[in-house]
Amino acid sequence: MTLTVIPFAEGEACLDWIDLTRAIAAGHDLPEPKIADVLLYRGTDTLLNRSAWIDGMGVAVKACTIMPGNPAQGRPMVNGAVNLFSDETGALEALVDFHLVTKWKTAGDSLLAATRLARPDSRKILIVGAGTVGRSLVEAYGAGFPGAEFTIWNRSAEGASRFAAEVPGVRVADDLQAAVAEADIIACATMSSEPVLHGAWLRPGQHVDLIGAYRPDMREADDEVMTRGRIFVDALGTTVEHIGELIAPIASGAIAATDITADFRNLAAFTRQNDDITVFKNGGGAHLDLMVSRYILDAWRAR
Repeated sequence: MTLTVIPFAEGEACLDWIDLTRAIAAGHDLPEPKIADVLLYRGTDTLLNRSAWIDGMGVAVKACTIMPGNPAQGRPMVNGAVNLFSDETGALEALVDFHLVTKWKTAGDSLLAATRLARPDSRKILIVGAGTVGRSLVEAYGAGFPGAEFTIWNRSAEGASRFAAEVPGVRVADDLQAAVAEADIIACATMSSEPVLHGAWLRPGQHVDLIGAYRPDMREADDEVMTRGRIFVDALGTTVEHIGELIAPIASGAIAATDITADFRNLAAFTRQNDDITVFKNGGGAHLDLMVSRYILDAWRAR
């Protein structure tokens, strides 16, 4: 078997956001994945290995180095690749650029949920957080909701202005509460450890997409967001006991774990009534890296 190496730009040219959501959905029809993470440290530097095995799909090992001192020297802080192995033989089939997999996994995860949980006529989308993920969300949501208008809000007005200058057609919001009131979809992609989104600001019919929090001490939404919304997650096993977005409101008694309606293994339950507020927690996980890497390799071979 010939090893395939898929770099970022060449690989991305083969991909389609809607096709990706179908691939992620199909991946969840396969047997439950086996998942393991390994982290090694050297001072402030980190080596992260995230592994997943899905019977019928294969094995992915996503390996990356995180070196906070690199940016000061003009180098990327995060570098890595996804090793994709054959399910049948165990042979290494492909090396896929880490940033390509991460971009399409993160935004594609949210898009799959939004295509089922947001109102189909959603046209006003608010991105909270002017980082790399926010830029990916404009692409992904733009494919899922053609003709949508995008607004960006960021703690730093300078960051929001820079985002709008780099992403044509995006409007800058100065007042977050007012921007939330206008939006059909609110997607939060921040590094916040304290809630930036408040449930009192929400109105019936909105969809909330929570992406940024990935540690137990991080959250983007307050308890009222969770109590007012119907809650969904991508994977119960990587969110409920691992991410502050759910740990905190469960600990306070605002919600119980049983209040989570479903995860992607029960996509048939991802439905809404017109006036529902739906809340989706994008938690990620190595199983999604595997599904997305397999989709990328299949698209690369089919080009």
